Amino acid sequence: MVKATQPEWLPGVPMIYKRLLERDDFKDYVKYFKCVKICNSGASAMPVQVMQEFERLTGANIREGYGMTETSPSTISTPVQGLRKIGSIGVPVPNTEIKIVDVNDPTKIVPQGQAGELIVKGPQVMKGYWNKPKETLEQLKDGWLMTGDIVKMDEDGYIFIVDRKKEMINVSGEKVFAAEVENALLQFEPIANAAVIGVPHPTEKGNEQVMAFVILKEGYRENEETLAEIKDFCRKNLAHFKVPKVIEFKKEFPETVIGKIKKIDLKDYEKRNRGEEV
Repeated sequence: MVKATQPEWLPGVPMIYKRLLERDDFKDYVKYFKCVKICNSGASAMPVQVMQEFERLTGANIREGYGMTETSPSTISTPVQGLRKIGSIGVPVPNTEIKIVDVNDPTKIVPQGQAGELIVKGPQVMKGYWNKPKETLEQLKDGWLMTGDIVKMDEDGYIFIVDRKKEMINVSGEKVFAAEVENALLQFEPIANAAVIGVPHPTEKGNEQVMAFVILKEGYRENEETLAEIKDFCRKNLAHFKVPKVIEFKKEFPETVIGKIKKIDLKDYEKRNRGEEV
């Protein structure tokens, strides 16, 4: 299709770019992608190494954005002709207001550079859920949509996604963002993909520990030596409380139709392993 139509714009989700890079024959088709000038990416965070490798091979520019079904869908985007910051989803689109608030108190705006929950207000924000007044009240506060996403804002007003609020892990009172641990794991050469969840601490009630599921690249072995190497890499690149206490190898991850890892399935799997009902 790219060869036949010579498009200049390619919209996609991170998994599309990742799957293209994973193709053994992709380098044979790279020349046909030279026509593509701008690529859009949304639906989930784009791994930096995937973005950089795709751009290196094709010469295209990937611009990230952010939105939700409840926002029709766009709220934040990287300007096509403006400054681009790797890892940022960009700045609010016109006529859209945003705030970054305390995860436990939406009336408190957090200082610049500090992580907090993103809330959004604008003409594209929904009026409410059909016939679901309770859910609407939980999601909308005085016209502000509670997104459930944890973000940071830099000095130029660019937004960086940190994690989903529901995926924060409580380790002895410390907040651990699963995405940060996943990004660290993906920097380790043998790892092709990673998913991190919080699981109950075996001896400390109400506390959690970090668990990582990893898929290795072809040619690497799933053994105790590799596990030790992964943990050692994490200890060198993460604070001690963020290092996964449990690591399990996987051949594949459960995914949605757009390639998001279904962490709820991984959590259910871990519960069954502990003998709990799902």
